[in-house]
Amino acid sequence: MKRLLLILTLLASPLWAVQPDEVLDDPALEARARELSQGLRCLVCRNESIDESNASLARDLRILLRERLVAGDSNEEAVGFIVSRYGEYVLLSPRATGANWLLWGAGPLMLLLAGGLGAVYLRGRARGKTATEAPLSPEEEARLRDILDV
Repeated sequence: MKRLLLILTLLASPLWAVQPDEVLDDPALEARARELSQGLRCLVCRNESIDESNASLARDLRILLRERLVAGDSNEEAVGFIVSRYGEYVLLSPRATGANWLLWGAGPLMLLLAGGLGAVYLRGRARGKTATEAPLSPEEEARLRDILDV
């Protein structure tokens, strides 16, 4: 019984959150809607697409996307409409334009900066003068002998 349950669990396909009342009659429009909704982020679930999310806001976004497609919008216009209302955060893979270039490039730039600073520090340390030890004075040698003899 446990094996059967394990096999059924492993073979279970992922369930989509799209409700039957949301599905469009035109299969071509529905396929476009599914493709676009898989690239839009659920604002409640964060890293889940609106196609996979059961949140009510994701449902509203799915319905809005389908309304825009039925109205005759192209894929770019429909996604652009949602982005204009909710911001670029709604895209699962953000565009690399404008201020996003700073975010895309910040990691590599910081790595190069840290590597450069580390190299300069190590080179300066290698070139630095080594401290030479001064010999003990006669009083210090006598004091050391007293301590070691005890």
